[in-house]
Amino acid sequence: MSPPLDAAAAGIAGLQASAWEVKPSLPRILDAIRRHMGMDVAFISEIAGGRRYFRHIDVGDSGFPVVPGDSHPAEESYCLRVVDGRLPELIPNACLNTEALTLAATLALPVGAHLSVPIRLADGRVYGTFCCFSFSPNATLTGRDLSVMRVLADMVGDQIQQDLEEQEAKRLVDERIDAALGSSGLRMVFQPIVQVETGRVVAFEALARFATEPYRSPDVWFAEAALAGRAAELEIMAIRLALASLVQLPPSIYLTVNASPETIVTGALADALRGQPLDRIVVEVTEHQAIERYEDIMEAVAPLKASGLRIAIDDAGAGYASFRHILNLHPEIVKLDISITRSIHSDRSRRALAAALCGFASETGCQIVAEGVETNLEFQVIKALGISKVQGYHLGRPVPLKDALALL
Repeated sequence: MSPPLDAAAAGIAGLQASAWEVKPSLPRILDAIRRHMGMDVAFISEIAGGRRYFRHIDVGDSGFPVVPGDSHPAEESYCLRVVDGRLPELIPNACLNTEALTLAATLALPVGAHLSVPIRLADGRVYGTFCCFSFSPNATLTGRDLSVMRVLADMVGDQIQQDLEEQEAKRLVDERIDAALGSSGLRMVFQPIVQVETGRVVAFEALARFATEPYRSPDVWFAEAALAGRAAELEIMAIRLALASLVQLPPSIYLTVNASPETIVTGALADALRGQPLDRIVVEVTEHQAIERYEDIMEAVAPLKASGLRIAIDDAGAGYASFRHILNLHPEIVKLDISITRSIHSDRSRRALAAALCGFASETGCQIVAEGVETNLEFQVIKALGISKVQGYHLGRPVPLKDALALL
């Protein structure tokens, strides 16, 4: 069993799949300021590497031919000259400003009224500008309008700061995952599953371990990969590494691997299992949240099950979702969560729930595997309940393959 998520996962909880995904607030702000000021165009720019980039833009029905991502030399823009003080932030009529007339856009567009304020990040650095302009002069603009622009520029700066932090968080996650997917970054260990009556090892669960410092639990790794949209990639690598051990295990020993519903429905799992002895493989469905469409999972695994693959529901009893999975996925194996087996010898409620699941298994024809059995007292209660297979530190810890083979 893995420890709960730690601060490393919580620290990237705001991660987005795209660093430049448009947040709903920015388009609303641009539309509102353009309408309020009676302008034709409003935009957010970034000044970087000697260029001015249009990051977000609202053109209304003006037909202004610029889209996000377009850029021009910064020196040819109002933006840079407002930031360095050569142009004022409020210009009611650009054609009356000598500095503005040195810019080709002033007469080419033309630029009539222009409002622009710097956007500053948390460290005080100028990111770019928050701008709006009209094709005609506007003598009604006042310092109050400029104050509104500054307030909104602060809001925009906060949002951009968050975007940049998310972008950096994703970059770091990608670096960590790339390192884990590289040589020796990810390895597999194997925890025995034991037949209660005979004490024989009948299977191993393959568990991922990451060779990084500082140590981060597998739960954190996979949660972080999910936030970065790379969970399936990491899961499939772990599954492929685990399956490579099958040739060294006796034919009578089966292997369990973990896969999330997302990995299953994309077809990535089927690709990884192609050519493998499916009758010796169990896939543990690891999702801990509600699944919207069980039909998709069943459709993806149906041909695999027809060739001998078995499905297990992991952590049964840990929450409501696991019971929904049992009812909808019709697994061949149900694995009791450690929250049930821990102290089961001294807790009537845990014994009753385990007994109820044993009754369910008997009625439906599936098998029960008790996870997290750590003491002999727990083991004896599990045995008395008629549960046939057990996994946990009392029977064996996760170990490298060569040590797992020695257990046989």
